[in-house]
Amino acid sequence: MGLSERSASSLDTIEGHAEHVYSVAEGATPPPGIQAVSSSWQRSAKSHGLDPLDSKAPRILTSAELKHFREPLDKLISSAQQELDELYKVVREAGYAVLLCDSSGVAVAHRGEDALASQFQYWGTWLGGVWSEDVEGTNGIGTCIAEERPVTVHRSQHFRSRHIGLSCSGAPVFGVDGRLIAVLDVSAIDPELSERAHALTGALTVRSARAIEERFFREQFRREWIVAVAPPDGGASGMLLAIAGNQRIIGANRVARASLMLDDRGLQAGTSLWSVFERDVDLFRRQDRSDISARLLIAGSNDSRPALVTPPEPMSASNNPANCNLHTRPRLGSIDISKLPPAPQAQGGLSPGAMRRVREYVEVHLDESIDLSMLARVAGLSVHHFARQFKQSAGVTPHVYLTQKRVARAQEMLVQTDLPLAEIACVVGFFDQGHLARHFRHMLGTTPREFRWSQR
Repeated sequence: MGLSERSASSLDTIEGHAEHVYSVAEGATPPPGIQAVSSSWQRSAKSHGLDPLDSKAPRILTSAELKHFREPLDKLISSAQQELDELYKVVREAGYAVLLCDSSGVAVAHRGEDALASQFQYWGTWLGGVWSEDVEGTNGIGTCIAEERPVTVHRSQHFRSRHIGLSCSGAPVFGVDGRLIAVLDVSAIDPELSERAHALTGALTVRSARAIEERFFREQFRREWIVAVAPPDGGASGMLLAIAGNQRIIGANRVARASLMLDDRGLQAGTSLWSVFERDVDLFRRQDRSDISARLLIAGSNDSRPALVTPPEPMSASNNPANCNLHTRPRLGSIDISKLPPAPQAQGGLSPGAMRRVREYVEVHLDESIDLSMLARVAGLSVHHFARQFKQSAGVTPHVYLTQKRVARAQEMLVQTDLPLAEIACVVGFFDQGHLARHFRHMLGTTPREFRWSQR
């Protein structure tokens, strides 16, 4: 028997497994198949102070305790029902349980064979099970939370020797704010399950987690236009954008936030969809309620992305659950490129990189005097070309854009602080209180003082 075979074999015994865990935690080269979780082993031993030989069973919360963890995720749990059912239909015959866990590792929803309930409960893979990494060490749920990425942990890849008969795959579920809110996991109790066979469930779990994310996003923004942009490489993770009637981006999933450098502040201020893609307002003038296949041209380039534009859900649909489900069903994985129109040609405008640099400069220097020549230098263009291309990208002139940003920042400060209006005007870049008031009333139809009182 070769060295690697002896190493792999010893991982399947309690003592041999613990020996390898201690060795890797101290910096030794991980055995074959352990590299992907070696960092988690080190965290479990050094940061969490766990013992791989601890034989204590995972904790199962009582019904009263579980209620505390379920309530904040009631909407997500309700939204995820269909995806949980469909995933369980696929993995049920192989003896898997499906768990939806919150961001602390508590299983708040599950699917499993009732006849095997006592077995699943013994192993902790049941409703109310607690699987945070700092409690159970390396596992598909806790390590997924710690690293915010899909994680498959097969048998001896677990930190605790007690768990070397388990196989689990966890996939993160991100909320509409781009932050981790849950983990979807499939777990099996089968010491004979091969790593290759279990790897298939990892891909299924990721796909279902993305579907849960998309359905939840669409439900939260059901009264807005939804633009689903397929990834350029045909992968599973695409962009989701919620678009208001004025074509401003008011919601973006995690992928879109990372790709377009969007954050909560930028979304609250109102970023034009046309600062990212070439203007095509006809998309938002269609009278039918069906999805619209489109190719969106990235601003300032000839590079396009396949997309599906979903109109807002009609108010009348709220009374028909079937219509609601049809409107919010996941679509990112089924955008049919063959049905898309030819890619449009670029009509000018700033490149995405130049637009990002300008946006970032404005955000940082909003309280200072910003003139056209400064922004042109940031974009790397002459003043004349910058002014023309900026308007093509953003839909407004640089001056109007600056004013919009300053008014938006003033809105935030009026709500979040008690600073005098004159001080706020100075901080956001207006000459004085009167200058702020004129632009504020022009854009929002009310005075700063009236706006502040309306928010109290």
